[in-house]
Amino acid sequence: MKRFDFTRAGTPADAIGSAARIIAGGTNLLDLMKLQVETPERLIDINHIGLDRIEPCATDAGEGLRIGALVRNSDLAADQAVRTGWPLLSKAILAGASAQLRNRATTGGNLMQRTRCYYFYDTDAPCNKRQPGSGCAAIGGVNRIHAILGASEHCIATYPGDMAVAMAALDAVVEVEGPDGKRDIPATEFHCLPGDTPQRDNRLEPGELILGVRLPPPLQGKHIYRKIRDRRSYAFALVSVAAVVGMDQGRIGTARLAFGGVAAKPWRVPEVEAMLTKEAPSPELFARAADLVLQDAKGQGDNDFKIPLLRRSLIAVLTDATQENG
Repeated sequence: MKRFDFTRAGTPADAIGSAARIIAGGTNLLDLMKLQVETPERLIDINHIGLDRIEPCATDAGEGLRIGALVRNSDLAADQAVRTGWPLLSKAILAGASAQLRNRATTGGNLMQRTRCYYFYDTDAPCNKRQPGSGCAAIGGVNRIHAILGASEHCIATYPGDMAVAMAALDAVVEVEGPDGKRDIPATEFHCLPGDTPQRDNRLEPGELILGVRLPPPLQGKHIYRKIRDRRSYAFALVSVAAVVGMDQGRIGTARLAFGGVAAKPWRVPEVEAMLTKEAPSPELFARAADLVLQDAKGQGDNDFKIPLLRRSLIAVLTDATQENG
């Protein structure tokens, strides 16, 4: 690990506008620094600036929940209000990492975590995300964990998190503040597709700090987070499905869906949700929904299996979610 300067912020204002890299739980950044994938000259520790509360908040749709950026994943998953009103979020967090990591990881840091692409971590391999213009070794390489949706010729990496997938399905909003003031970023738009700028993971601008995340009022219905991974104890998603589905007199009244492990961001297809709404559940309907989600899917060889895996996972989740007495 290269030498770096370290300072500690006392208030959010100490960190906003800073050119230093921000560190909180450090569960991802420190790993990257040890491998010299990231070599910041300065770190600023924000663990003592507050932003660690979970509290009710007003939203345009009614009373929601505000989660401070420094709330630990374990505390968020265990919070009674979250477990009662937004159980999808609790389930997604508990499906990620280990208990020890969840005790350190923060809400803001979890959103900022970077891809687990093998070639991104290997500084001897070309990687456009780590070094723009160097190439993408994953294309034509070992790409079992890589994207089937939204990839580009420059990068096929995936976003690895679980929490953000649930937040995307729940229409969460990320609050940030920078030198130019505060702004909100919808969770569905916080992470970037690679396009021609694969080095950019998210919409955060230089000097901006994540303050928290707002959840809109609870959604009625079944909350399901299904994660398929190589081993249950600790692994990133090959495919995940976050779903909130509510029934209304035998028909689907509410359908919110997001998918993880398949793109550089939590993947959401509003057209699928619209197609499902007000329809009676059936295998044929679910098959058409899966077809629409996967209409632009493209395998890279080793990860071709993700296409039928996502299809089966979505159909299974919709089947479970629409069994009213299940």
